[in-house]
Amino acid sequence: MDIKRVAINAVNETIVMTVVHMDYKGQIAKRINEKMPLAQVKGFRKGQVPKELVEKQYGKAIKQEEVKKVVDLALERYIQSERLHLLGTPLPKANSELNWDAEELVFEFEIGLVPNFEIDLEAKNDIVKYIVTADDKLIDGQVERIQKQFGTAIPQDVVVEGADLKGIFTNEAEGIGNTTTISLSVFKDKATADKFIGKKVGDVVTVNTKGLFEDDHQLMDYLKVGHDVVHTLAADVDFTIEGITVSEPAELNQELFDKLFGEGKVASLDELKAKIKEDAEAQFAQQADQKLLFDVQEFLIENTKFELPTEFLIKWLQTAGEKKMTPEEAAAEYTRSEKGLRFQLIEGKAMATSNIQITFEDLKAFTTNAIKQQMAQFGQANASDEEVQKIVARVLSNQEEVKRLSDQVVAAKLLDLFKEKANPTTKEVTYEEFIAASYGE
Repeated sequence: MDIKRVAINAVNETIVMTVVHMDYKGQIAKRINEKMPLAQVKGFRKGQVPKELVEKQYGKAIKQEEVKKVVDLALERYIQSERLHLLGTPLPKANSELNWDAEELVFEFEIGLVPNFEIDLEAKNDIVKYIVTADDKLIDGQVERIQKQFGTAIPQDVVVEGADLKGIFTNEAEGIGNTTTISLSVFKDKATADKFIGKKVGDVVTVNTKGLFEDDHQLMDYLKVGHDVVHTLAADVDFTIEGITVSEPAELNQELFDKLFGEGKVASLDELKAKIKEDAEAQFAQQADQKLLFDVQEFLIENTKFELPTEFLIKWLQTAGEKKMTPEEAAAEYTRSEKGLRFQLIEGKAMATSNIQITFEDLKAFTTNAIKQQMAQFGQANASDEEVQKIVARVLSNQEEVKRLSDQVVAAKLLDLFKEKANPTTKEVTYEEFIAASYGE
């Protein structure tokens, strides 16, 4: 067998395989012999059919099967031996004129190659690493929410000032239908809150989304609309009242502090605020890291230039999945996934050049920390190591979870690398300022 590569350009090649009789004749003869005792041809007893008739009846199909096996195995071994880094899988070129009786059979496969490129993680950039602080306004608001959350909810017959309402926002045309609990104080305009005063369970109050809240992003929380419409949406929505309560705030005492954080860990309002600040800024740090990672990704995608085998990948996408795609569907799918593919290649290059590797210990440590954080959120901050490790073992026995967590470990390692190499500018902001910067507003 002769195998060669024909270069089309830097990322597209054709593998040409010439198969001769010697490559497959032994397997064909073996298959024919296996068929002999089972062959059935009219006029002959089973197992007594002459070999030439068996070959005539089954030979062509057997030949095609055995040639395909030979070609598939040779192709796999060739790709491995040549250390080819492919995008997608080889695509056989259709050949309707192939003569299966010829001494030489020629097969061609299109391949798309991973491009060769360099990345510069230290390139000049305007990336900002945000340090998000919890200001007094945020902390005081959280104290109020805690008092309300752990306070006593007193049912009401009618809506009064300061009431909390459970109900559903609806607007069929805009696809809005979200059940929520909302306080009258959250509305931007007092006139809007006043519309609810005196209403009862079952009553419907219509409000307009434009300027409904101090921050348009709150539409995402209360109405579950997407960020792409929060600043332009100006629709009437109906709020159907399902429940009315007035909250009697919980007293800020040791009993509440112990319920929140464990016995004796917080002993005063100042310590409570300090704990709120610490926890909030830990969460903000995670969000800031995600933005930093996103910004670095965007920068690297924009500034790392390389060619992709676009036409090949669109053709490959048409047959790669369980459902066949039309050329138009494949082109649309490629457009949606191109940026992700580019960063996947950049990410792999960064890991290789920086010798980043993931060990089982890395994965186990990351999983342990994630589980401890989750348990703490649900009031189980004092779980024993034995309890935690049992959960870790159960999680890591699930292959899908291992893949998901491995991706997170990679992201964390790359984030550390980017922080070091990209040298972003550090800027301290409040959470409100961070949200504005994140959404470009």
